[in-house]
Amino acid sequence: MNDPETAESPRRVTVLMGGPDAERPVSLESGNRVVDALREVPEVDVSPLVIDRPTAESLEASLGAIGTDIVFPVLHGPWGEGGGLQRVLEEIGVPFVGSGSKAAAAAMDKLRTKSLAHEAGVPTPPACLIGDDGSIDLEAPFVIKPTDEGSSVGVRLILDAAEAADAIAELRSTHPALMAERYVAGRELTVTVLEGEAMPTVEIEPSDGFYDYEAKYVRGDTRYTVSPSLPAGVESRLASHSVKIFNALQCRDLARVDWLLEDGEGGATGMEPRIWMLEVNTIPGMTTHSLAPMAAAARGIDLPDLCRRMVSVAFARATR
Repeated sequence: MNDPETAESPRRVTVLMGGPDAERPVSLESGNRVVDALREVPEVDVSPLVIDRPTAESLEASLGAIGTDIVFPVLHGPWGEGGGLQRVLEEIGVPFVGSGSKAAAAAMDKLRTKSLAHEAGVPTPPACLIGDDGSIDLEAPFVIKPTDEGSSVGVRLILDAAEAADAIAELRSTHPALMAERYVAGRELTVTVLEGEAMPTVEIEPSDGFYDYEAKYVRGDTRYTVSPSLPAGVESRLASHSVKIFNALQCRDLARVDWLLEDGEGGATGMEPRIWMLEVNTIPGMTTHSLAPMAAAARGIDLPDLCRRMVSVAFARATR
């Protein structure tokens, strides 16, 4: 990983937050933390900008009125993280932190991500698109989720196939494209990739049940362990496969890859423990309990330094 300590840094950084997606409240919290972090960087003049879903013309006018050298998007959800905002920024020609529109769109499409994972040799659970008639080509148990949401928005665990119809009907009102993925019981892990290098693994342990939106952002009782004790070889495989999918998607700067370590493997059976990639987040959260800053901190990279690195790398990319 390159440390852009000596690279020229832009003076004026605008942090975008908000957006039209379900994760707007998380974006506002994350964005304000990034603003606070960049205010600790002497060479940066940072401005926050809360947006909804602006046109290219209105966003260009807003950025021009502020005076912007580079944009730091901190949005989550299908538009803000899934390529829509990135296409607008590319259209108006402003440099920005994070993945470009094609990578962002591919990562937000969970089935597309899984297809690229298969091509790259990255293990991921079997999944299928749910048919218009509600048909699912998987045996229960499985997980139903929108193909293009983050933060576990709309995720439903189906233990009996008879339960699926009600969940599909509920979700279809707001999410027309749904997928089913084989449920894997196991330990929830995540790996942050910073500038193409894997950071330490973080284990996620919800106090009760599924690691859903409430466990992530509402209840505050989820336990996180950096560099947890794992079976031999698992952490290195997690790291190498996370970098593989980061590169396969053509991500830039920062992304987080979510994993499961399947129960009941290895040990006395003599089998290699199985890991399964779930999804990739191209704009990880930056809240007080978000995982990417936690992993970077374990490498001695605090939030101001993490944000400075990302801004400097994006600025250097733009000047090239």
